Amino acid sequence: MLIPDGHVHTQWSWDAPRGDMKASCRRALELGLPSIAFTDHADFTDYVRARDGLLDIAAYHECLQRCRAAFPGLRILSGVELGEPHRFRAEAAVILAAGPLDRVLGSVHCLPWEGKLVDASQPGFLAPELVAAQFRAYLAETVVLLESSETFEVLAHLDYPKRYWPESAPYRPGEFEEELRLVLSAAARRGSVLEVNTTRGGDPARYLVPGPEILCWWHEEGGRAVSFGSDAHDPSKVASGFRLAAEAVQAAGFKAQDDPAGYWLR
Repeated sequence: MLIPDGHVHTQWSWDAPRGDMKASCRRALELGLPSIAFTDHADFTDYVRARDGLLDIAAYHECLQRCRAAFPGLRILSGVELGEPHRFRAEAAVILAAGPLDRVLGSVHCLPWEGKLVDASQPGFLAPELVAAQFRAYLAETVVLLESSETFEVLAHLDYPKRYWPESAPYRPGEFEEELRLVLSAAARRGSVLEVNTTRGGDPARYLVPGPEILCWWHEEGGRAVSFGSDAHDPSKVASGFRLAAEAVQAAGFKAQDDPAGYWLR
């Protein structure tokens, strides 16, 4: 089954030194994908600013148009991954005003902790004795995003901290079912699409975000749709891990539709 990859990063993302839009297009054609969406990072934290990592949205659009001309047989979707747009409203608005986008992902990477906004991926931040409280703070931040008026359709990598969870304190979604369901119900009320992020095909126990249990809760909470994203940061990882992800999504009650590049619906 060929599934569209709705979350791919290229050289225009600050954290993708091996990203390459043109090579990712070639990889998508090799795999026979019905479409690929280039959703480069638009992050605005102090850390990204210090690295001169703000998205050059004009250059991104120019590159995408060149790829569309070079690969007429591939459906190439424009897009962006907005990081914490509810905290950076003005900056996000500039990105969205720069040109039409087919896919807008809303994501939370950072949670408020001890007066600072900290990315969950920061080495050593998720500590065994604190991780439960930290994850609950992350989920609360995600609810704030979903209840905001910011423009995005797809909620990316719902339980993102799962990737960085300390080994000595295993991640068990059931321990956070109440908080996770609050996020899912907020997403359902908003009409959002829930992304299943395969994290470049890594071990699904840690890198399928979210996993099967939460996908079933999404269906129970009234979620309407699911998208697939590899979160590839280099062309070789495009669509990695999609077979297992598709099995989990089908088991949760969602299926492909007539449009091969569309979302899977209940």
